Amino acid sequence: MSGETDLTRLLAALEPELRPGRFVFTTVRRPPEGLDPVALVREDEGVTVVIAQHEADRLSLPYDYVAAMVSLRVHSALDAVGLTAAVAGTLADAGISCNVMSGSFHDHLFVPVDEGPQVVSLLGDLARAHGGR
Repeated sequence: MSGETDLTRLLAALEPELRPGRFVFTTVRRPPEGLDPVALVREDEGVTVVIAQHEADRLSLPYDYVAAMVSLRVHSALDAVGLTAAVAGTLADAGISCNVMSGSFHDHLFVPVDEGPQVVSLLGDLARAHGGR
């Protein structure tokens, strides 16, 4: 099932959702048995995993950054052009850092944990500016 590629329609239908929890990025040589990551990226330096902060604490895994997770509920196509730039630009204008990860259906933003509600508000404004509700 392919997603939306039209940027105006994507922006109008963002539907940002603040996911419950606090998330951290940590790097391991090999993910521990039973680890339930939100995301996993293999890099030359190790395996970066995004996991719930309480899980990292339980496993004594180091981290520096605690994030809120905001999911864009619009079904964006993986080959859509401009969505990441528009979202990142909106947040950059507000001075908010953002790490974006894309799944097959949605984009997920990891932002400073205390900024989650503001990100949802800013992206809701962006959607309304493009005809969304």
